[in-house]
Amino acid sequence: MLQNTMHRQVLILASSQSLFQTVSVMVMTIGGLAGANIANTPTLSTLPIASMFLGTALMMFPASILMAHIGRRNGFLFGAFLGVLGGIIASIGIFYSSLMLLALGTLCVGAYQSFAQFYRFAASEVANDAFRSRAISWVMAGGIVAALIGPTLARFGGPLFQHLEYIGSFLIISIISLVAMGILSSLHIANTVEQKSDFSAGRPWQQIVFQPTYLVALFSAVTGYGIMILGMTATPIAMRHSHHELGTITTVIQLHVLGMFLPSFFTGHLIARFGVLKIMFAGLILFACYIGFSLSGIQFASFAISLILLGVGWNFLFIGSTSLLTGTYTAAEKAKAQAINDMTVFVVGLICSFSAGALLDLFGWKAMNMALIPWLVIAAASLFWLSQKREKQLA
Repeated sequence: MLQNTMHRQVLILASSQSLFQTVSVMVMTIGGLAGANIANTPTLSTLPIASMFLGTALMMFPASILMAHIGRRNGFLFGAFLGVLGGIIASIGIFYSSLMLLALGTLCVGAYQSFAQFYRFAASEVANDAFRSRAISWVMAGGIVAALIGPTLARFGGPLFQHLEYIGSFLIISIISLVAMGILSSLHIANTVEQKSDFSAGRPWQQIVFQPTYLVALFSAVTGYGIMILGMTATPIAMRHSHHELGTITTVIQLHVLGMFLPSFFTGHLIARFGVLKIMFAGLILFACYIGFSLSGIQFASFAISLILLGVGWNFLFIGSTSLLTGTYTAAEKAKAQAINDMTVFVVGLICSFSAGALLDLFGWKAMNMALIPWLVIAAASLFWLSQKREKQLA
């Protein structure tokens, strides 16, 4: 009976993760396109996507504190409610051609995302030791579901109201968030008081951050996330400028998100076999291939192949850098070490998502991607330097 209850709770969280990531993928697919229709200047076209990242960054710590007081279930319900509210506000923004209202709506969706980041931790809390790793995998597999249905729903909702393009997509976001609230209402997790993180425990944060391995892991995470967000945010706008239809655009995003999450089933095995640094190098090589294919033309195949490579490259760098980072701190230092990493990554994601529209307008799709080459070279040099340093230590 207890095991059936445990599986049911994890299934609720996995379903909620699928719905949340569907919402996130929908915003990434249509946010820039909707912004471009309203913004007075192309520079501000990606403001709705940047606002989503801002909402996540601003609410990450408050969400954790709130759930410590009201429990996981109530916190998750409140987060999903913010998703409902965000979709409605964004729809009103499109109706009145207000970029600020549209951005406020996606800010609320970003706040929803901050609560949803804790689904995997909740899964580990309800699962026993034997089932814990599989429980987390169930939840994280939601990205695959989102890849299949998110862009499809964005495409369906786009022309739903003929003279108000994309308003239907944001109303669907509200409906999905409402469904998530219904599912989460069946969640039952004991309201335990979370221990406050002691940021004074262990070494000073400066001593942790300035370790060579930590710096390389952080820079690799920033590289992977920043370049992925830049490419994913700019692609729908670049494809629209190249006269691709919404259906074609959503298919490319669909393939990209599948590239992000499908490799998760074997990336861990590759790291165990070949080593974390080699897999991170492979991620950078895939990023270089992404740039190469992005220069090959503006036809569907060029966008599709380049975005698949971008997704798989992100997966290798993200999982690799996370694995590398875990060896740089003790259990007592975990909170501050991870907080600095996560906040840095979110800030870079915010900057890249906001600047994507301006860079695309100033330089164009091909030149924007070519400008990423120095970033990749520095990241590759840092990995090579760390690998040489480790070899000397082992010698």
